[in-house]
Amino acid sequence: MKTGKELNKVFLSQKLQSDQRFSKTCNVLISLLEKHSIKYAFIKATKDIWCRDFMPIQIDNGKFVQFRYEPSYLKNDKELQSDPTTVCRVNNLEPKFSKINLDGGNVVNWSDRAIITDRVFDENPEYSSKIKLISEIEKLLEVEIIVIPQINSDMTGHADGMVRFVDRNTVLGNDREQEYKYWKNGINKILKEKGIDYIDIPFLEHKEKKHPDHAIGCYINYLEVKKLIVLPIFETENNKDQEVYDKFRDIFPDRKIETINYNEIGLYGGLLNCTTWTVKD
Repeated sequence: MKTGKELNKVFLSQKLQSDQRFSKTCNVLISLLEKHSIKYAFIKATKDIWCRDFMPIQIDNGKFVQFRYEPSYLKNDKELQSDPTTVCRVNNLEPKFSKINLDGGNVVNWSDRAIITDRVFDENPEYSSKIKLISEIEKLLEVEIIVIPQINSDMTGHADGMVRFVDRNTVLGNDREQEYKYWKNGINKILKEKGIDYIDIPFLEHKEKKHPDHAIGCYINYLEVKKLIVLPIFETENNKDQEVYDKFRDIFPDRKIETINYNEIGLYGGLLNCTTWTVKD
């Protein structure tokens, strides 16, 4: 699979620009991409802005796998469930289709390994064998699959809100001391088994009464393309924006780090990785 630094083009849902709730932030993001000469385009025929989840996953140049997109958290909101078959056809994409139900946001990858959460088992109850399900995903993506615990209170259960690869044997992720004990113990067990180092990144505890499933405070959900990292910041009371920015500068000394206030999108449950589909063009 392609690592973030190898990717060179960013796609966004057309709705991110056309919906007045998000257009201002979308235009700021576009200006950052243009500043760094990153190619971008808009995806047609989408029903929501979270294109990472319903778009294909790139295996190699010109080689894509499209998983089934029927997340349980949208079972009562079918009007928001984009149809990958239609989206791929309208946007002239010809991926290999799989019947496995797996959101793109639940796949965080390096070149030869990928992390997904155990939400994948909940979303594919027809598989009585977890081993068989993971084996099939490994064959499709041509990588080793590492399964980590989901956060039970997280609506989506996606990996991209918890961990990201720095290199093959290093991930950064939400500060384990701030997380639930069961998740901390579970992730530590997996890290030890796989020989992976973990860099703890603080996250912001933020309450929004009208938007209980918001993503404000999750710095891990950033955009990575070529040498650019666009880091979400939140500029709220007691934020950790500067602390996290400084850590990213240390972790990625060879990258350009830009920041963007993504709150108007974060209110609805996702951030930068969720609203972008990145490929090697």
